[in-house]
Amino acid sequence: MGLRGRQLLKGEEFFFITTTVVHHAKVFIKKEYCDILLHNIRYYQQRYKFEILGYATMPSHLHWIIEIKSSQGSVSDIMRDVKKYSAWDIMEAIEHDGQTNLIKLFEDSAYLSNSHSQKRKFWMPRFDDEVIHNEGMLLTKLGYIHNNPVKAGLVENPEDYIFSSARNYILDDHSVINIKTDWK
Repeated sequence: MGLRGRQLLKGEEFFFITTTVVHHAKVFIKKEYCDILLHNIRYYQQRYKFEILGYATMPSHLHWIIEIKSSQGSVSDIMRDVKKYSAWDIMEAIEHDGQTNLIKLFEDSAYLSNSHSQKRKFWMPRFDDEVIHNEGMLLTKLGYIHNNPVKAGLVENPEDYIFSSARNYILDDHSVINIKTDWK
């Protein structure tokens, strides 16, 4: 898999990232699966020493803004590990819950992608990332993330969505995951 110009981004620290479940499967409508994803994120946050400035776990995807320390690991390193290990843990929980329709979807996705090394495929192969160049861009992306659950009709107010950093910023509630809100 090519790096799509990532070697040119040395020294960049702030990224807006989106990663999506195969076939846009709405896995993250279940709190348990969101909790598993966030547990994995917290683990790799300790390992790679990155900060989270914003996030929203939507039913079929994750948006987040991170600040990395390139000496600790790249965006690709972080995403590789978060995606790989969260997929294993979430698929194990899905299997335990007996959700055979989702298991079949993930098995079919691995088969269709000609992945001989994978029995199941949870995440789409790539993730989208955008370097954040300035505070204005950061505020724009943060607003997009926080309004995404409202736009999707999941809640009326951004802070009402439990799996979003809007709660961290508006309510100073860091109980779900700690967010760096004092970046200004």
